[in-house]
Amino acid sequence: MESITKNRQTPDALRAMIARAYGPDLVPAGEDFAEELGHGWFNVAYRIRLRDGRDTVLKIAPPPGVEVMTYERDAMAIELAALALVRERTAVPVPAVDYADTSLEVCDAPYFFMPYIHADNLGMIREDLTDAELAKYWERIGALNAELNALTGPGFGPLLDPRHATWRAAFGEIVADVLADGERRGVDIGIDYAAVREVFAAHADSLDEVAEPRFVEWDLWPGNVMVRDGAVVGVIDHERALWGDPLFEAGFCGAEVPLFGDSDAFMRGYGRAGLTETERVRRRLYGLHLILVMIIETVYRGHTDPGQYDWARGQLADLMARFGHRPRP
Repeated sequence: MESITKNRQTPDALRAMIARAYGPDLVPAGEDFAEELGHGWFNVAYRIRLRDGRDTVLKIAPPPGVEVMTYERDAMAIELAALALVRERTAVPVPAVDYADTSLEVCDAPYFFMPYIHADNLGMIREDLTDAELAKYWERIGALNAELNALTGPGFGPLLDPRHATWRAAFGEIVADVLADGERRGVDIGIDYAAVREVFAAHADSLDEVAEPRFVEWDLWPGNVMVRDGAVVGVIDHERALWGDPLFEAGFCGAEVPLFGDSDAFMRGYGRAGLTETERVRRRLYGLHLILVMIIETVYRGHTDPGQYDWARGQLADLMARFGHRPRP
């Protein structure tokens, strides 16, 4: 995916980063040692072949001069913290971190290396799978997501700064940030921003049921799942992790907003039979927030293809209508 947040580097700069991470003896010769992994949306990632034949992945944060959305600030630090937490406290398969560098001495942004996972990206092969095969993967994703959500934190909010005593306060800040991001860049979401704020405020009491801060991956969808021989062997891209309500997870989207199809297989794997009415209201709020992100990020990432923007605006209008909102004449 193309985005101005992708901080591409020259071969010489990549060699300098490799030397710092693995030592000069493993710096590859020639010019064909790096291949950009193009399916990511935010950070640039390279598959690197070291001199000894090992494959690694190098992930680089956005350039310092590119404005990102509020929740995306310090995203690489969040990912590194999430990887450490998941590896230490769960059995969910995530990559190890070979080396991380935040010094800005050989690159203008933080970066880290991790082993390359020799497997298929589920998001890339899903169209080739039968419904039964895909459902089996979704069940496994649900089970892994439940294990992640079993982790508890000291408060609600950002993974590195869980500063809120309640989920209502934390989610209110999340929503306020994305709406402010849109207004700051003059993004036309197709609806008055005030009307969106009114919907969130009118249903905020549904958030009060969430009493315990849980680890939320948020971005666990097929594009971030690596599979091999019918099994999930890796979960990647953890920069959106936070402490909050497990229903915020992407796998629950289909329960109210069919972004990725229905959520039945995911919920079977997760161990959830269904949602209460209050939970359904929360899930609609989370879907509304996600749609707003998908609209507004197209401007921050400099998308030239209007497909995502147009589709997400239509989804926003439909979802607002489900909350009883009608466009003003």
